[in-house]
Amino acid sequence: MGKTTTKPEGATSYKETAFGIISRSKLLHLELEGTKRGLEYLYGLVKEQKNVTITPQLICKLHGVSFGWIFPQWAGEYRTIQVTFSGKESLPYYQIPELVANCCKDLEERIKQLPGPDREEFIVEVGKLLAWFQHRVVVIHPFQDYNGRIARMLTVLILLTRNLPPIEIKAESPTDRKRYITAMQDADAGNFSTLEGLIGHALGETLEQFRREHA
Repeated sequence: MGKTTTKPEGATSYKETAFGIISRSKLLHLELEGTKRGLEYLYGLVKEQKNVTITPQLICKLHGVSFGWIFPQWAGEYRTIQVTFSGKESLPYYQIPELVANCCKDLEERIKQLPGPDREEFIVEVGKLLAWFQHRVVVIHPFQDYNGRIARMLTVLILLTRNLPPIEIKAESPTDRKRYITAMQDADAGNFSTLEGLIGHALGETLEQFRREHA
């Protein structure tokens, strides 16, 4: 199988899409719309059934809903090629089904081990859970592209199913993206504190805003 990068260098890179070959700057608008569609899909799921379980099928469905209209040839299906991202080689593509299944099982078990929402450490432990899960999805890199976006959208789903408001981990601007990648790289080395800090800060801000609006 061939090898490709998931994020071409430079804003003048081009990609082949359902709308033809377009520049990176034009693709960004489609990506934002795709993220919006994905989040709307997740909100709809939670509205239909409060206790949504994250499964491999749901993860693939979310990726397809979000980006299948842009990249119909590969979105929504596990990658069948080796890719590089953030300067490192991805895990072998043929391991993806097992890795994703195990990740979902681990997530379900870790959710069961969370302290009750009335416990003081609840928010801190939720932040740790989200940091672990986001990093694990990106490391597995199940799709040809947009693994980080999918991980962050699934973070929103986990929060909603825990009766917590959604958060936004900013990673679009060069500065925010560099900060997020640094946090993920720290986690690669076994240090999750930076990523936990980013998520914890975002969660704290959202909770404070929620309290002000409902005071």
